[in-house]
Amino acid sequence: MFVFAHISDIHIGQDRGDGGARALERAERVLRYLDRLPGELDAVVLTGDVADHGTPEEYEQAAALLKTCRHTLLHCPGNHDVRGAYRAGLLGGDPADSSPVNRLHRLPGATFAMCDSSIPGRGEGRLDDATLAWLDDALTEAPDDRPVFVCFHHPPLPLYGQYVDPIRQFGEERLAAVVERHPRVAALLCGHSHTPAVTTFAGLPLVAAPGVVSTLRMPWEGEQEGPLDFALPPMLAFHVLDGEGRLTTHFRVVP
Repeated sequence: MFVFAHISDIHIGQDRGDGGARALERAERVLRYLDRLPGELDAVVLTGDVADHGTPEEYEQAAALLKTCRHTLLHCPGNHDVRGAYRAGLLGGDPADSSPVNRLHRLPGATFAMCDSSIPGRGEGRLDDATLAWLDDALTEAPDDRPVFVCFHHPPLPLYGQYVDPIRQFGEERLAAVVERHPRVAALLCGHSHTPAVTTFAGLPLVAAPGVVSTLRMPWEGEQEGPLDFALPPMLAFHVLDGEGRLTTHFRVVP
């Protein structure tokens, strides 16, 4: 089995009158929970919105936090992230480089294609042509004996929340055309929704991780009274891929 954790939307720097202390404490709590697990994880995946404003100071805090994780930690940007500062603060790259931050990780047992679905200055997402070409090449070159997880921030279809659906990933038919050509893709993973959601996309499992910093209320839960609930505890997902290629997901509240 290949077992890994999936977190999203830690929003380091989000200031609710506390200088960002609340967001940092919740992210620290989740990583402490993962680090104290008696068993090993094959990876921890963070699907975007690492920072809240995309400032160098936020990425400095985030880098120090992510280094505390004892597991292999993979991440991609979200709509709150700023590519140049993200690249410089988390990857040691050029802060002037505003191209999409796409990274491929070949781990023992699985490959992760971490894609940048952000559009600079916009809330909604889209995988641009260069990213889709990169993904197509990466999937073509993926080892035949290793499943691939395609990860990004924005869900590429409606999740039926009035707050998130207008800023989801668009142009999704282009992504579907790519993944449908590659049978090694095991699942697609995203964040952005601030609520756990499981559905299918292009005939494959699509799992949105719950938010660490807050939880989204759905319309039937009183979304109109304020879409984000900051009182509920953070959550995460555990994914298990078995030898038959079947993905099972467990969600956990982190007290």
